[in-house]
Amino acid sequence: MFCPLPCPAKARKARRRTCRAVALAEAGAFPVEVEVNCGWGDTVIVIVGLPDVAVKESRDRVSTALTNSGFKFPMGRCTINLAPADVKKEGPSFDLPIAVGMLAASDQLQSDQLDNFIMGGTGARLPSGFALPIFLSRYRTASSLARNLMHNA
Repeated sequence: MFCPLPCPAKARKARRRTCRAVALAEAGAFPVEVEVNCGWGDTVIVIVGLPDVAVKESRDRVSTALTNSGFKFPMGRCTINLAPADVKKEGPSFDLPIAVGMLAASDQLQSDQLDNFIMGGTGARLPSGFALPIFLSRYRTASSLARNLMHNA
């Protein structure tokens, strides 16, 4: 039997995608996972994980950027978790990973490679002093993962 509408069970399934980012702090940089979950309900974006005011304002910047770039704004509730939750996230450097996560969670971006990239920024250039802490943060994360894999092998 043909039904022109999607199956209700399939249509109500929430979609979750994770992107990797780096947060910059005075002590250096640390990895952050941006988990985006888009589901049904009222159209609202909720950002959790100890964001500051600039990170909360990314809701407006990202929604404007997505619509101006020709993408459809995800309808329904989008919950964005910035992990780890015990470290305060500051600044607008999470705009890009939030936008990519929203596109992936709303099935407008198909990629199985999101875990292989670290995203960050708003399109503005970072001062050159931030490149080394970002690199060292990623190197420490990769080294820790490699040690754990070797230890468990």
